[in-house]
Amino acid sequence: MPGIGILLAGMTAGGAGRVATKTGPTIRRMQLGQELRRLRQNAMSEDGEGRGLTLAQAVKGLAFTESKLYRVENGLTGLPKVQDLKVLLDRYGVDDRDDVEFLLEIHKNSLQRGWWSPYRSLMPSGFGMSVGLEGDAKILRVYQPDVMFGLFQTEAYTRAQFEIAKPVDERTTEFVERNIEIRMRRKDAIMRSDRPVEVHAILEEAVLRRVFGGVEVMRDQYVHLAELAALDHVTMQVLPMSEPVYRARDNFVLMEFEAPLPRVVSVDVQDTVSLTDKDTDIWRYARRFDAMRAGAPGPRETPRFLERLAREMEQR
Repeated sequence: MPGIGILLAGMTAGGAGRVATKTGPTIRRMQLGQELRRLRQNAMSEDGEGRGLTLAQAVKGLAFTESKLYRVENGLTGLPKVQDLKVLLDRYGVDDRDDVEFLLEIHKNSLQRGWWSPYRSLMPSGFGMSVGLEGDAKILRVYQPDVMFGLFQTEAYTRAQFEIAKPVDERTTEFVERNIEIRMRRKDAIMRSDRPVEVHAILEEAVLRRVFGGVEVMRDQYVHLAELAALDHVTMQVLPMSEPVYRARDNFVLMEFEAPLPRVVSVDVQDTVSLTDKDTDIWRYARRFDAMRAGAPGPRETPRFLERLAREMEQR
C-alpha cells in the first residue's frame, strides 16, 4: 500500500523525517480520525476485488463498535488502546514502518490531556472540544450577539459577569474562580507571540453597551478591545443598533485549520455547544458571517466607535 502521503495537517512529507508541529490533543484526535477514515475507505475490500471497508467490516473481531469507530474517525473521542490502532492499520494494509510509527506517535499525542481537561466538569456540553480546537485554529470568524466574545474579555469584566449571576444561579465561589481561569487561559490563543490565531469578529453594539462591573470596568474593557483591534491578526467590526442589516440569531464561531483538516463551526445554544464540519452547515454560517461583515462599518471605524463608548461611559 502507498505511504500515508501525507494528509495530516501541520506536517512535512518524507517518511521518518516528518515532524509534527506543536498542536493540542484535540486537533491530533481530529487528524488521526481523518486519516483512519481515509485509510478505511481505501483499504482492500474483504473479497479482494474492490476498495473500501464498511465500519462493520473494520471493527469485526475488535472490542469496540461501529459507533465508536465513527466517533473516532470524526475526532469526537479517542482510541485509548494502541493495540486497537495497530489492528486497524494492519486491516487497512498499512505496512510501511515509518507510516505506522508516525501514526502511533500521533495517536500518543491525541491521548494527552489538554490544559482544559481539569475544568471539564464546569463546562457546558461540547464546550471542551470547542476550547481545544480554538487554540489550534488558523482563523476564527466569530459572531456572538448575546455575549462579549470570551477571548476579548478583560479579567475584571469576566469577574463582574460571573459575580452578578452567582447568587441567582446559586454558583459557588470555586465555580466562579475556575471559570475566570478558563476564560483567561483561552485568551492565550490570540495573545501568544508564536502563531497567534487570526480572529475576525462581528460585535453587537447592544452587547458592548451592556454594563458589567461599573464605569471603570467598562472603560478598561473598551480600551482592551481597542488594543486588540490594533493587532495585525485581529479584525473587529461593530454592528450598530440603528443599522437595518441582517443579523444571525445564533452565537457561532467558524474555525479554519491548516489543510487538509475541514472547517468546523461551533454553535452555542442554551448552554450546549455543538460542533459540525458538514458542508451544508459550514456554508450556511459562512453566508451569515459574510452578510454581517458586508453590512457592518469597516474595521477602521471600530476604534472611533470604542472611544465614543468610553467617553459616554465616563459621563454617566
